[in-house]
Amino acid sequence: MALVPILAALLALPGSLTPVQAWAQADNPSGLPLPRFASTRSTPINVRVGPGTKYDIAWIYRQSGIPVEIVQEFDTWRKIRDQDGDEGWVHQNLLSGNRAGYVAPVVANGEIALRSGMNDDSGVRARLGAGLRVQIKECDGTWCEVSAAGGDGQRTATYSGFLHQEEIWGVYPDEVFN
Repeated sequence: MALVPILAALLALPGSLTPVQAWAQADNPSGLPLPRFASTRSTPINVRVGPGTKYDIAWIYRQSGIPVEIVQEFDTWRKIRDQDGDEGWVHQNLLSGNRAGYVAPVVANGEIALRSGMNDDSGVRARLGAGLRVQIKECDGTWCEVSAAGGDGQRTATYSGFLHQEEIWGVYPDEVFN
C-alpha cells in the first residue's frame, strides 16, 4: 500500500506533522475536519452499508436538506450519522455544506422560543417544537441564527430568529461559523 510514502511526504512538510496528524490527513481525503455536519443535497439518496455501490442499501432519504454528521471518509464516500445515531455511507456528491439542524429542546416534547435577538430578553417570534428542521445561517458559539417553516396545516409561514446553540442538533457546542 502507498501509505508509507504519503506519510513520509506529510512528515517532510514545513511545520513537521506528528505521525498521528499525518495519519489523520492521509486517512481523510477531503482534508476537512471530522466529524462535521452537512445536509443531503438531492433525492432520493441511497444510504449504503459500505463505501461503494456494490454494498446493500440500508435506507433511502426521500427529502433533501436533511442534516447529517459526516464521521468518516473513504475515497469519495462519506460515512454519515443521522439524528437517531444510525450510520451509513453516501457518495460525497449527494451532500451539501449547507447547514441544517433539528430543534432539540432540553425538555422532552418541549418548545423552544425563537428569539428576535441574541438574548433571552428578546421578543419571541415563534415557538418551535421538538424535531422541527431549521436552516442554520450562522452560529457564534452561544446563539445560532436560523429560519424555519411552520404552519397550521392550511397555512405555512417562514420564521427567522435566534436559538440557543445547545438546543439544535446539527451544530457542535461552541462551534462558530457564518
